[in-house]
Amino acid sequence: MPRILFICHGNICRSTMAESVMTELVRRAGRSGEFTIDSAATSFEEIGNPPHRGTVAKLREVGIPVVPHRARRIEASEYGDWDRIVYMDRENRRGLERILGGDPAGKVSRLLDWTDSPRDVADPWYTGDFDATYRDVLAGCTALLEQL
Repeated sequence: MPRILFICHGNICRSTMAESVMTELVRRAGRSGEFTIDSAATSFEEIGNPPHRGTVAKLREVGIPVVPHRARRIEASEYGDWDRIVYMDRENRRGLERILGGDPAGKVSRLLDWTDSPRDVADPWYTGDFDATYRDVLAGCTALLEQL
């Protein structure tokens, strides 16, 4: 059973969007019972907060249910709990390195590295562009699911 943890800075925009998108893609593929999917932050800034209203609005617009979630921070002790720890940008990678202290099993990857267009997923907290974030998250989650 693949266990996937999506990571972003605050766990209210990109990683929660990826958690909801991947959960829905897995459901549509008839594989819900085969996966464990969650998300977390590399910072403490948004702990306990629900998904950002822009994430919620975009997911509703495209008909993807928002997974009930409150922002949390990944802990080093979780490393062994996950098969894949999938982050959104270089800043998240640095945060993961600081928190986890390394990636000896090679579990950590950037979401869009699973696609033919490897790059960071821009943070809509700063860009305000939840449409672009959704396109990237959908592409990354689709490619990840295809490869699992």
